Amino acid sequence: MPAPVVIDSRSEQYYEVKTTIFNALIDTIDLAQLAQLDAESAREEIREIVNEIISIKAVVMSIAEQEQLLSDICNDVLGYGPLEPLLARDDIADIMVNGAERVFIEVSGKVQLTNIRFRDNAQLMNICQRIVSQIGRRVDESSPICDARLPDGSRVNVIAPPLAIDGPTLTIRKFKKDKLKMADLIRFGSISPEGGKVLDVIGNCRCNVLISGGTGSGKTTLLNMMTAFIDIDERVITCEDAAELQLQQPHVVRLETRPPNLEGSGEITMRDLVKNCLRMRPERIIVGEVRGPEAFDLLQAMNTGHDGSMGTLHANTPREALQRIESMITMGGYNLPSKTIREMVVGAIDVIVQAARLRDGSRRITHITEVIGLEGDVIITQDLFLYEITGEDEHGKVKGRHASTGISRPAFWERARYFNREQELLEALEAAAAK
Repeated sequence: MPAPVVIDSRSEQYYEVKTTIFNALIDTIDLAQLAQLDAESAREEIREIVNEIISIKAVVMSIAEQEQLLSDICNDVLGYGPLEPLLARDDIADIMVNGAERVFIEVSGKVQLTNIRFRDNAQLMNICQRIVSQIGRRVDESSPICDARLPDGSRVNVIAPPLAIDGPTLTIRKFKKDKLKMADLIRFGSISPEGGKVLDVIGNCRCNVLISGGTGSGKTTLLNMMTAFIDIDERVITCEDAAELQLQQPHVVRLETRPPNLEGSGEITMRDLVKNCLRMRPERIIVGEVRGPEAFDLLQAMNTGHDGSMGTLHANTPREALQRIESMITMGGYNLPSKTIREMVVGAIDVIVQAARLRDGSRRITHITEVIGLEGDVIITQDLFLYEITGEDEHGKVKGRHASTGISRPAFWERARYFNREQELLEALEAAAAK
């Protein structure tokens, strides 16, 4: 097991003192009255009472320790407790809490153990409930699995006992405060400048796009970035399990699924949202993640004039993405011949963008692939760009290059010409082929 990252180096004695003072505070303070105050006033109220308790109990602490204690207790009462310092760091991509004692983070694609810990599983459970209650959801023994989000859009998953044996398990996929743009992906080497220009044209000229990738490959980041190419006068409707997309256009309607209530009724599925948004005059439909029978409704929407629609799904190659779409429709109970489903797929999807997380933790766009047509029962695809791994450097970083396949007239050429983007497309493809 690697050595913990020293984020929180406080002693056992510190935690004992903190628990004593925290319990005394809870006995003293009026939580209902505290809830009516703004954040700054509430912090001041807590500080005054904590200082009084420290004085009464004659606790010996340095000024720095006292400030740290005040900050920790304020975070416990008003915020997300020990998670606050992790949430404040913009370099952390994921926070993974495996019970009160073990907290992991992902930084630069690598998972690290931290010294952050919770007082006990009860405190961790309280913070989980605080997070999910903000969007009207709940997590307890009768409903032990919950998807939620933080106010900044970060995605949260909670799984509670009895399903999680060693205490509540909390996973947070953090959103960067500064949204990534195409220029950032080019700078990181995730895509070449020519590939970036091709994605710009694809997004702007209303191709239907499927973003495919494994867990943690950057699908949602890429979807967010692709939506930046949508014109500001288009009406965009997003459908998600936990709303996390951050579109910059002024005319955006965000829809979110809803789990069933205690009686098991009132559930609103992704399929319900996709079907309903067709009645809302959308110009583009964005589905956060396609994972079930809503795939059929999304393909129907793409086939009936909602060009420029986008979605993500879990798959490791563009070919596997097409097979998964077909499987989702079949498992949804649609009694359709395979050829009919494939005709729908070919008629609906124009481009598949494949994202991957490499073994060194870096993220790359590995394929930009067109869906061309059907030959017999086989869907024909055509790669425009591929990422070729050439080796690794002395630090274990994967080396590679984005290579054009030499195609200068993609299948969406006429669509690009309709939007007056064909010259930019041609120049980008020729420049890539010349490298």
